[in-house]
Amino acid sequence: AAVPAGVLALLLGTLLWAPWQALHGAPLVELSGDQDFQLFLHKNLEFTRKIKGDVAALQRVVCDIFQLCKEEELLLVRQDLGIVQVPLEQCHSRTFQAEACFSQIHDGLRAYHGSLAAVLELLPGHASLVETLQLDAANLSSNIQQQMEDLGLATVTYPTEGPGPLPTFSSSFHHQVGSFFILANFQRFLETAYRALRHLARL
Repeated sequence: AAVPAGVLALLLGTLLWAPWQALHGAPLVELSGDQDFQLFLHKNLEFTRKIKGDVAALQRVVCDIFQLCKEEELLLVRQDLGIVQVPLEQCHSRTFQAEACFSQIHDGLRAYHGSLAAVLELLPGHASLVETLQLDAANLSSNIQQQMEDLGLATVTYPTEGPGPLPTFSSSFHHQVGSFFILANFQRFLETAYRALRHLARL
């Protein structure tokens, strides 16, 4: 059975809270050889891939209904909307730090969970898919935390600021374009998170 998208989100969130090097006092390079940890990483990779597919499905819906399909055609409008990309620079920097990367993934999942409310308002006919994405983001964080506890890793909750308020769209067109960019940014975020998990799985 497919893993619910929410579970993936929960897993990612938990990863953020976990100080990876605390597990049995082992550095990450030793932890990477742990079979349970490897299984955890591979399950999360599948989860992330599933969520990416759901985001792509919503992007196709926005393209079909509103003819909003190409990002480069909408960049000027984007400047007026205040839609920003959630940072994940710790996940692709040359000085990759797993703990910092997972902290950013965790924070980002929380932010996108909130931002998807704008997409939900725009696409009431596809509410079940949007709500599944939101649930998946929440569940992924939870599952990751549980996995870290199962491995004997003390969980650390990093102080984070809650996601900011949703942008106020001045027109229905701006709402459409804003939702387009929320989905586009979320897809990029998930691609970076996926690469980070794959990197750890290959250590």
